[in-house]
Amino acid sequence: MVRVDREIRILTDAAAVANRAAQEFVQTAAAAVREKGAFNVALAGGSTPKALYSLLSTDPAFRSQVPWDKIHVFFGDERHVGPDHLDSNFRMATEAMLSKAPLKPEQVTRIKGEYPDAAQAAREYEQALRRHFKLKEKKYPRFDLLFAGMGNEGHTLSLFPGTKALHAGARIVVRNWVGKLYADRITLTAPAASSAARIIFMVTGADKATALKGVLEGPYEPEQLPAQLLQPKNGKLLWLVDTAAGGMLSTGIRE
Repeated sequence: MVRVDREIRILTDAAAVANRAAQEFVQTAAAAVREKGAFNVALAGGSTPKALYSLLSTDPAFRSQVPWDKIHVFFGDERHVGPDHLDSNFRMATEAMLSKAPLKPEQVTRIKGEYPDAAQAAREYEQALRRHFKLKEKKYPRFDLLFAGMGNEGHTLSLFPGTKALHAGARIVVRNWVGKLYADRITLTAPAASSAARIIFMVTGADKATALKGVLEGPYEPEQLPAQLLQPKNGKLLWLVDTAAGGMLSTGIRE
């Protein structure tokens, strides 16, 4: 298991997690723009990131600090549904942030979950990433920031325990059949996500406590706990968790 630059912050509640994530977003964006004139971010689905996106787009203090004209937005994964579907990560991000922010359509690259063939959506998204990042063969995109959540069984993105996407070779994006959901997902692979310069996990709720303990303090068993696979090889990893999710942890800085 690769040891990475990892930080665990235990915050009071979900609102505090979202607020801290917004601060990190603004700081990381500013640093990326200073360094190379652009900021590439991969968004996550779920209720906790939704609060973050709302803060960035509607809170005047945060909104004014975001370099909106220098951002390109991507997604870590998507459900096998159309962009207007209630389960769509793209729809959630659009309603919470993208439609309220001064972003042009060409600044957002979504996963086309509406395709009948989820594998086609994965191939097209991978091609779009290869074009944007000008990737050579066997190279992965380097997002400046990638957000991730975690399920109560330890999945992250759409990398679920025991599924084929955990062994995707050199692929950047794959279709992943999740039997327990009887559904396809389209997801970044773990090596692709782990090539990000910065990964921020946002985890809230008491139902996540046991899995979070396993991911952060248990043995390295990524087949059971795929969230352990997200290990930036040349970057930083930040876990932002609330007291309910972090209740069983013996490590971490409590704020």
